[in-house]
Amino acid sequence: MLNLDRFIVEFDKGLRTLFSQAHSVRAYPDAEVAEALLSEAEKQHAAALMRVNHSGEICAQALYQGQALTARDPLVQRQLHQAAQEETEHLAWTARRVHELGGHLSVLNPLWYTGSLVLGAFAGMLGDKWNLGFLAETEQQVGGHLQSHLEKLPPQDEKSRAIVAQMYTDEIGHADMATGLGGAELPQIVQKAMKLNGKIMTTLVYRV
Repeated sequence: MLNLDRFIVEFDKGLRTLFSQAHSVRAYPDAEVAEALLSEAEKQHAAALMRVNHSGEICAQALYQGQALTARDPLVQRQLHQAAQEETEHLAWTARRVHELGGHLSVLNPLWYTGSLVLGAFAGMLGDKWNLGFLAETEQQVGGHLQSHLEKLPPQDEKSRAIVAQMYTDEIGHADMATGLGGAELPQIVQKAMKLNGKIMTTLVYRV
């Protein structure tokens, strides 16, 4: 049951996600990696890919927050909040890397956040097994995007690659967590719709 106090807390988290600098408890994955010599075109390409990853983490934050708001099981709520903390670290990693590469964050982030928050809350209202199933499928698809970015990033950009590799490990861990807690497999039509939505988002964010 949604209550006003929880709503206010999550609203505050949303404002901080969009407008405050994220911080990482863990060391940055690229902390010990030297900066490579990149051409201007390579920097722009890498920055655009990392911008896509940053917006993906904005979406993940909103999804987790929406799902936690409407999840029924306290254990599920705790796991969602724990995963959201790791996603906050991903925000810090990707934002810093985008700026290091001379890029900018997406101006569309408030739109992605709002849509994802509503979607997450709706998933939670369907019940915990579908809530967790939605989480597992989301993370599996995010993992696929991250794997493709490891192939698309300039080979010598080891700093960006270190960040993406750690993000991939975390995302797959979140998917396994959701499945282990009883997440149901989503219908194929829902999986395809999610992939289409992801494709639209990544295409737009790569540019803006």
